[in-house]
Amino acid sequence: MSDRYDNGMKVRRRVLGDAYVDRAEAAKTEFDVPFQTLITEGAWGTVWASDGISDRERSMLTLALLAALGNFEEIPMHIRATARTGASKQDVLEAFQHVAIYAGVPRANQALKLAKQTYAEMEQE
Repeated sequence: MSDRYDNGMKVRRRVLGDAYVDRAEAAKTEFDVPFQTLITEGAWGTVWASDGISDRERSMLTLALLAALGNFEEIPMHIRATARTGASKQDVLEAFQHVAIYAGVPRANQALKLAKQTYAEMEQE
């Protein structure tokens, strides 16, 4: 694998945690290896690895973009990542309030619902 892939795996583990990455890696098949490599090199090895902004800021941007575009499936994963990125509940609320104004209240409302559920689960763990 490439240096960008190796760095991407390190960043992915730092942000998402070893348990999550280990489960994702175990679920990887021959069919999706090229896609998983693309994500690891592109998202984690390039974008998340950049030192241009902090993990906290990147976490807030990611959550806002996921909500604004209606990609709700990944919101719980990235809410869980806030425990490692330093984005607070208040940060997440602020990000979703921006979504409400600039992308629509229904999307922000759904994102907040998922965030509340995920935070509740995290407190129970």
